Order: sequence, then C-alpha cells, then structure tokens
Amino acid sequence: MTFDEYRRKRDFRRTTEPKGFEGEGSGIFVVQEHHASHLHYDFRLALNGVLKSWAVPKGVPIETKIKRLAVETEDHPIEYAHFEGDIPEGEYGAGKVIIWDSGEFELIERDVDRIVVSLRGRKLNGRYALVRFGGKERKAKNWLLMKL
Repeated sequence: MTFDEYRRKRDFRRTTEPKGFEGEGSGIFVVQEHHASHLHYDFRLALNGVLKSWAVPKGVPIETKIKRLAVETEDHPIEYAHFEGDIPEGEYGAGKVIIWDSGEFELIERDVDRIVVSLRGRKLNGRYALVRFGGKERKAKNWLLMKL
C-alpha cells in the first residue's frame, strides 16, 4: 500500500498536511469539516494502516433514516487524523480543515460493497453503514452513509 495518489496531489513544500507513512492505527475515526471550494465533511476510518476516506457533501447523519452521499477519495496517512489547518490556495483541497469529531470505532462488517462500524466519538455514537452503489462496477466511488 502506498500513498502515491495522495502525494501526487500535494506540494509538501507549501502545505502542512502530513506527508504520510503506513502505520498502526486501526480502530480510530475522524470527521473533518473541510472548507474547500465547497464545504463538505471528510469521513475517515483507520483500516489496514491507512485512513480510508470519503467526502460527504451534506455531513455525516446524526439521526437514523437519513442517507448521505459519500464519495470515496484516496487513502490518507494515519497521522492525517490529527490534521487541522489551512491548505494554501492553489493546492489540492485548498481551504480550512477542522476536526469536527473523532474517536474510536469497532468494525462490525466489511466486504467490498459494505462497511458497518460502531462509532464512539464526542458527537457521533452508534452503528453506521457505508454501502457502495453505482452499478456492478466494483470501482464505483459512490457510497451511501447512514446511521443504523
């Protein structure tokens, strides 16, 4: 596993984002409020030494029966879970990043099209599911994020 795509999008001479390395960190999650070209929330789960990441335009649902689009993005390094700051203009994702919530999670179920976790954060608590949609193409990046 490498961070080639993550690193290719960033100039680390200009941004304070972590350059990244594979590491330990299973069982943590973070939701970052990202004031980029459009406000969205980045939902990240530490799995297999990386932060699996989804951009959630309307924010992570806090109530059941609400489904939100979550667009899968490139894997991020574990240390990104602690990143807050300003990504400079001209850089990928330029704008302010603020940690909205963080905590621990328990993995309940995981296959290629479905991830179920139990979150224990300051704001988010309970079971959440990510379900891939977009046809039979296994590389589809669109998921639904919902509280169960």
